[in-house]
Amino acid sequence: MEVSVENTGGLARRMTVQVPADRVDQEVRSRLQSLVHTVRLDGFRPGKVPLKVIEQKFGSRVRLEVIDQLVNSTMQEALTRESIRPASDPSVEPKDSRPGEPLEYTATFEVYPELEGDVQYTFTVRRPVVEIGQDDIDGMLDNLRRQRATWNTVERPAADGDQITIDFEGTVDGKAFTGNQAEKLPLVLGSGSMIPGFEEQLTGVAAGDTKDIEVTFPADYPSAEVAGKTARFSVKVNGVAEMALPELDDAFAAAFGIAAGGMDGLREEVTNNMKRELKGLVASRLKSQVFSGLLESNPVDVPKTLIETEVREMQAMQHYQGQPVESLQADAERRVKLGVVVSEVARRNQVQLDPDRVRETVETIAASYEKPEEVLQWYYGNQDKLAGVQSSVIEDQVVEWIMEHSGVTVEDENMTFSGIVEEAKKSQG
Repeated sequence: MEVSVENTGGLARRMTVQVPADRVDQEVRSRLQSLVHTVRLDGFRPGKVPLKVIEQKFGSRVRLEVIDQLVNSTMQEALTRESIRPASDPSVEPKDSRPGEPLEYTATFEVYPELEGDVQYTFTVRRPVVEIGQDDIDGMLDNLRRQRATWNTVERPAADGDQITIDFEGTVDGKAFTGNQAEKLPLVLGSGSMIPGFEEQLTGVAAGDTKDIEVTFPADYPSAEVAGKTARFSVKVNGVAEMALPELDDAFAAAFGIAAGGMDGLREEVTNNMKRELKGLVASRLKSQVFSGLLESNPVDVPKTLIETEVREMQAMQHYQGQPVESLQADAERRVKLGVVVSEVARRNQVQLDPDRVRETVETIAASYEKPEEVLQWYYGNQDKLAGVQSSVIEDQVVEWIMEHSGVTVEDENMTFSGIVEEAKKSQG
């Protein structure tokens, strides 16, 4: 078998394969002979149909089947021989192949990129150093109290932190817009749940009040219908209520599933949860910095076909649903490039996927569900879902290897628990 490969620009390749005529003809003859024992034709006893008759009747079809099978098998032989990794299914153009002539075809495709030279780790990572203090724990307990808060009606003007119940109707240039009205909407003043300027203008209102306010929608507001425009709202206040927080006692602890130990038990549970959260936040922050550094230090071109595939996969994710293809291109290209570089780091440094960590990760995910064992079985029965976990685990292993062995510059950065939590919220949008 003869194989030649041509670089047609960038990552594009054209491979020409020629299969010897005797290999093709021998396979055709073998298949025709096998039909002698199975084919039934009028005028001939079973198993007694002459080979020449079978060849005349079935020869063309059998030859096409053989060519199709040989293209598939020799394609893999050729790619292996030339050490080529296609980034997509090759597009094949077979040429006519008559008896006694070799089979020749061309395959065009893009290949996976390879980093030239050594992987570069010329970047700095700032490692968060965070201690969870009593103030952090008290703050978390206060958040839990707020989750169990009740609201008591008051006969006074609303202050920051109060909950008002309102009806409103808005217009832009005198016209209604999508989502411009609501009835009996509970709104906590100072929560930031409405567009900037809305809540601030309602401080001091009382039950029964009506008030007209004007606010300007942010330029990047998701609805293009009103983004950057000024709206006028007519607001009616139905009631004002103040927050009443539960006491931090054994009954409060029991409400969060602490059967023994009361508040001491709840405080210990909260502390352990915060430690687990902190561990994940630190790892995520390091991972983000390492990946950004890898991409900046190791530029690489990637095939368009891989980017297109990544865009399609992103469109299927809930986080990206509804976004136009154009807005996903940059993220998709970054994800593909990162996948190439991370894979290269793992390959060159023999970083092998740890199946125990995969199972531990799946078990952690499953633990948050009512029937963890069923979730565990579902993951291991769904290859796509399991592959997502495996990809995340090998990424974590690569990051750990880089932090320990690559010589990347690591600088400690003191942070507060609330600071790293807030930073994570902002990065997630």
